[in-house]
Amino acid sequence: MSLIKLNNGSVIPSIGLGTYNISSNVENLVYQALKKGYRHVDTAVLYGNEYEVGQGIDQWVQEGNSRDEVFYTTKLWSAQSRGSRDHYTTTKKEIEDCLKSVKPLKYIDLLLIHSPLCGPERRKLAWKAMEEAVEEGKVKNIGVSNYGEKHLKELFEYAKIKPVVNQIEISPWLMREDLVKFCLDNDIAVEAYAPLTHGYKLSNPPSEVKVLMDKYQKDAAQILIKWSLQKGLIPLPKTSTIGRLSGNLNVDFTLTDEEMKSLDHPDAYEPTDWECTDCP
Repeated sequence: MSLIKLNNGSVIPSIGLGTYNISSNVENLVYQALKKGYRHVDTAVLYGNEYEVGQGIDQWVQEGNSRDEVFYTTKLWSAQSRGSRDHYTTTKKEIEDCLKSVKPLKYIDLLLIHSPLCGPERRKLAWKAMEEAVEEGKVKNIGVSNYGEKHLKELFEYAKIKPVVNQIEISPWLMREDLVKFCLDNDIAVEAYAPLTHGYKLSNPPSEVKVLMDKYQKDAAQILIKWSLQKGLIPLPKTSTIGRLSGNLNVDFTLTDEEMKSLDHPDAYEPTDWECTDCP
């Protein structure tokens, strides 16, 4: 797995294991993923499985492997709560809770604001708390998720630490070309969540995907992951099936320019998850 350099000099593995909506066998799934070559695991407070993800990583580390080889990401959720009067303090506490959930890991590699839905003032207060966590050595990198261009421009006005990534839903049927270009032009890496369209395009792949499956003898998931990689994205494919873990890393082929264009659907708009890149 290749490494991608972030704007602060840190590196992030080019493929991550998504764990959204996985509630059973999480510890073993993460442990097996690391044994099969994954070095990047993505979770969130909202997912309710931070502890289990941390236990899976720690099990692998206890076998003599290095903690520093694993890139662990989680996302804050308190920033969504409009009921908090002291949102800065609330965010500080949530960061401490995130750290306690994965205490054996000692630090968080990447901490994200899960979405911009909480509004401008709470976004600003959350970012301040996150910057302090970096200064205290508790968090290595910070970024955002589901941010649109206007949210990023707002963040640039007050951020002392630039976000290293924006994690957004992207697939050939939800390309977000303008937003991706804005991020990359501003040296912000783009993580693609739901790169497999939450499975909607896997059970009955479109004809353009089937052609490439036949040519390269790969499954639909592998074709879509390779598309993301060749677009310069960091895909976060999710699977709860241990038997599929290795396949999602087995993308040792290259799509031609024409094949990439055959997969592109720049005019399509088919989100499979929430959409808040355009919220106030």
